[in-house]
Amino acid sequence: MISIDLARRLRDRGMAWRPADGDRFFIPDRDLDDQTFSISDMVVTVRTVSHGRQIAFNGAVEWALDAIMQREVVWLPSETQLRRMLGDRFVSLERSDGAYRCVARIGSTTSGFVADSASDAYGLAVLAGIEHGA
Repeated sequence: MISIDLARRLRDRGMAWRPADGDRFFIPDRDLDDQTFSISDMVVTVRTVSHGRQIAFNGAVEWALDAIMQREVVWLPSETQLRRMLGDRFVSLERSDGAYRCVARIGSTTSGFVADSASDAYGLAVLAGIEHGA
């Protein structure tokens, strides 16, 4: 998963997000930073009943937070979504000595973006593209 710090930086630089099923996000500044939420049309929970564990499908959840504005949350894009954002600017992803290096064309330059996870390497390349105006 992309780091929270990098997700914040991408949001602050204006990365576009159209929320869709499966997208993950967190809610900052409400003592929920360590909780990851997923967008879903249906909520599925696991209940312990007298004869075992039950997977329950619910249409709605009663919770203290009924709704929140998109601008108040931080999207945690997946590795696949970040690579898709790079599009044809993506050159390669390499792994060396426990780190990942995403090579991408930003403007007229081909650069490498190194991070501990593939998601963060992709995210750094996307961030560079946003900052370059690409």
